[in-house]
Amino acid sequence: MKVFRGLPNAESRAPCALTIGNFDGVHLGHQALLAQVRDAAARLELDAAVMTFEPHPREFFAQLAGTPEKAPARIANLRDKLQSLTDAGIDRVIVEHFGSHFAALSPQDFIEKILVQGLHVRWLMVGDDFCFGARRAGNIETLIEAGKQHGFEVHTMPTVTNAGVRISSSAVRAALADGDFVLARQLLGHSYGISGHVIHGKKLGRTIGFPTLNMRVGHKRPALSGIFVVQVHGLGDQPLPAVASLGVRPTVDDSGRVLLETHLFDYSGDCYGKLLRVEFLKKLRDEEKYIDLPTLTAAIERDAEQARNFFKEQTSSAISATDRI
Repeated sequence: MKVFRGLPNAESRAPCALTIGNFDGVHLGHQALLAQVRDAAARLELDAAVMTFEPHPREFFAQLAGTPEKAPARIANLRDKLQSLTDAGIDRVIVEHFGSHFAALSPQDFIEKILVQGLHVRWLMVGDDFCFGARRAGNIETLIEAGKQHGFEVHTMPTVTNAGVRISSSAVRAALADGDFVLARQLLGHSYGISGHVIHGKKLGRTIGFPTLNMRVGHKRPALSGIFVVQVHGLGDQPLPAVASLGVRPTVDDSGRVLLETHLFDYSGDCYGKLLRVEFLKKLRDEEKYIDLPTLTAAIERDAEQARNFFKEQTSSAISATDRI
């Protein structure tokens, strides 16, 4: 899959079947839409393409209004979004910087400069509530008329539901905030996880008996925070059991930087620089600020014990199920 930061240059442009959206989480609704884009691209012998945005437009407008807390929590980092789009069979992704210039484009300029000249769109699918351009002045009818003029088809995708409930990024965010990883899996079509490279931290964990592998979270409002039972992919043939903290570490750091810290059980090895995926299995508790390091250490010990017990129960359940077969 080819990834472009902004519009491709003239040499890299190619006729495409396109869809446009934030695709945060790439849930089952997104996947149904992407499948139609891929099928249309194959039928028409075009590239299957996605235009997405960084930052999220609502995040940009929240910052502009001085109310960053109103920005939507982020389900996936850009790396994980791109991996999901690759898995969906997309050929090219245009990651457009959403700033004041892009936000000010009129619907007509968006159509002519972005869709027609910049991306050579021949087939377009968007959600049935899609709006675009400055002040969201453009809509489906605007696109259909433009398609007739410029020679591209316009199709809409109705809402996808799960047991009668609309599948949306908002629903995934709510499930993750509640620690409901079963519902999140039903909406996403796969387990929820975060990937990233292991970075050097302050190495405080090893001084209190709980060394951690640290992964930076690029956005300030992840869709979940707290202490979790997790398993880590990328260090062996099987995922490794662990306990993790996702948040701002209020007891030991006042920078406000979000970090994912994961303590692997019974593991020793150099993980720095490795690309790993942390899969979330169960929420243990919310993040807390403790009065001192010994109190924090005692809490981590309790968390680790709960996580170990979780894996023991999972193993016992698996053995029992095997015995019944």
